[in-house]
Amino acid sequence: MAQLGDKAEEAQLLERVRHSDREAFKALFEKYQPILFRSVLQSVPDPDTAHDVVQETFVRVWDHRASLQPHLPLLAYLFRISRNLVRDMAKHSRVRKRYEAEMPETLHSDSPDESLQAGILEERLQEAVRNRLPEKCREIFLLSRVEGMSNAEISGHLGISVKTVENQITRGLKILRKELRDYLR
Repeated sequence: MAQLGDKAEEAQLLERVRHSDREAFKALFEKYQPILFRSVLQSVPDPDTAHDVVQETFVRVWDHRASLQPHLPLLAYLFRISRNLVRDMAKHSRVRKRYEAEMPETLHSDSPDESLQAGILEERLQEAVRNRLPEKCREIFLLSRVEGMSNAEISGHLGISVKTVENQITRGLKILRKELRDYLR
């Protein structure tokens, strides 16, 4: 019968969290944080990263508290959020490694002059993306090139056609080539 009381207590806490009760949120955090941490640690061997994933999981719960459903088990929801975060983190890591592997050797140079040039180029690239690409084009470009999403994924994520995604990426690359032409010679 204690389990039924736990479910009722959890439902009451979740209802209070839905109404922005920080004490109720703290109680749920203290109850589930250790369990969630051990679970995440099985997928992420670094304790600091595991703590970050757990922290982000609870941040997302708080950010979406209005949509919490007190009659559903919170732990399953926490596990799903953390599993998605770990998956996204792994995907991000693969994209970063691929990006680093594709970078020209001059960007990995020990030469101070080449390192300075590479730093200037990277700074100009970021500035051009931020200031020269139209908003929608920039969003699509970043999802493609930084987040590593496919055109189909971007299409689904933004609710636009794949052709629109392709056109915006082409447009963005054209603008960036023009803006960075002095550095690409």
